[in-house]
Amino acid sequence: MGLFGKDNQKSPKDMVNEWNHKLRKEGYVLERQIKAIQREEEKTKRQLKDSAKKGEKAACSILAKEILNSRKAVNRLYASKAHLNSISMNMKNQLATLRIAGALEKSTDVMKSMQALIKLPEIQRTMMEMSKEMMKAGIIEEMLEDTMEGLEDSDEMEEAAQEEVDKVLYELTAGELGKAPTAVTDTLPAMKEPEGATAATSDDEAEDLMAKLEALRS
Repeated sequence: MGLFGKDNQKSPKDMVNEWNHKLRKEGYVLERQIKAIQREEEKTKRQLKDSAKKGEKAACSILAKEILNSRKAVNRLYASKAHLNSISMNMKNQLATLRIAGALEKSTDVMKSMQALIKLPEIQRTMMEMSKEMMKAGIIEEMLEDTMEGLEDSDEMEEAAQEEVDKVLYELTAGELGKAPTAVTDTLPAMKEPEGATAATSDDEAEDLMAKLEALRS
């Protein structure tokens, strides 16, 4: 009990509403991050094109890696936004269930999303606090973060990265640098028939016919 006999513990409804408010707020944080990264990516693209015109291939390769890192960061943030939306939808369902059952329910979907979001530096602190509150409320169980998750062999990562760099260079330099993606190289444009080829073919056929006629006459 709190001061003056009042209980300071929040009701389940108040907790869910507060979590939804925090989730929306963190969603705006991620959106700002995405826009900032995309603005920097556009600047890097312009620098790469300028370097390509000057023939600075080494500089182009470095800039292409920066662009790749930007794209990966944006994809990671979009995936995190999807996790936030998933939790938000689940919280709305919790409110609907709360009116009927009178209690919050455990959710494996929320637990999975929280595990992914706790690893995101941009919103890690808020997600850690929220996960503790959700554990106390019985929505999620205690989580053990696996810091080794998602690590791959470094050689394979380097090899894949170089292929991706080549694709970015090819994309941004109109094919002058780098290699075309597999989808492009697998489908080569049809070879145009040289001019005059049709005329040459018809001349050959005419000569053959004349030769046959001469043979018949003799």
